[in-house]
Amino acid sequence: MRNFTNQEVLNWEAFLQIKAKESKDKRLTNFYDVGTYHAETLLKDIEFVALDFETTGLDADQNSIISIGLVPFTLNRIALRHAKHWFVTPEDKLQENSIIIHGITHSDLKGAPDLLRILEQLLDELAGKIVVVHYRRIERDFFDAALRSLINEGIVFPVVDTMQIEAEVQQNKPKGFLDWFKHKRPESIRLGSTRIRYNLPTYPPHDALTDAIATAELLQAQIYHHYSAETPIKKLWI
Repeated sequence: MRNFTNQEVLNWEAFLQIKAKESKDKRLTNFYDVGTYHAETLLKDIEFVALDFETTGLDADQNSIISIGLVPFTLNRIALRHAKHWFVTPEDKLQENSIIIHGITHSDLKGAPDLLRILEQLLDELAGKIVVVHYRRIERDFFDAALRSLINEGIVFPVVDTMQIEAEVQQNKPKGFLDWFKHKRPESIRLGSTRIRYNLPTYPPHDALTDAIATAELLQAQIYHHYSAETPIKKLWI
């Protein structure tokens, strides 16, 4: 089968059906079999799940996942009681510079399962929902690379990227004469900085579960300000 990039997928519902038939790993087959929403499904009818990874670095081919946080939500409610968090044994070595960023130490990872031990549970949490992330190159690329390494088969699924949404919002903002004259720098679209613009509370960064909750809240705010509950999912997913 031809390798599609995510941007080339015009019909995720049909694409995942194809992936279900082609996948050789039963866990992935089951995940794809659940399918996804029709492109015209309204946001008010979608069950989302915010997903965040902490990693040993930023290169999906060289670094690996060490922490996973997720929380299911809808436009109106975040299901904190169903949130999940795991520490994961990394495939590469935990580096000192990454410890400074996320604060996850060797003692935190002592006895942590490898990704394969929690894979079925993780896929069950994501199956049939629309995954929401802040910067898809982390969650989608790292998940795909990890599975290629572990089971020789990657993974692909639609996501809503709150960073991408904010990049487009900032790009489409009308600029005044003074902005052009002063060469005003673009606004930061990092998770914390973006949340401030929506008057959302400040949370400590680089904790997978906290960042997943923060991403869920951010998407709710972005939809409220820039879209509507009647917007079809095809306008947001990638």
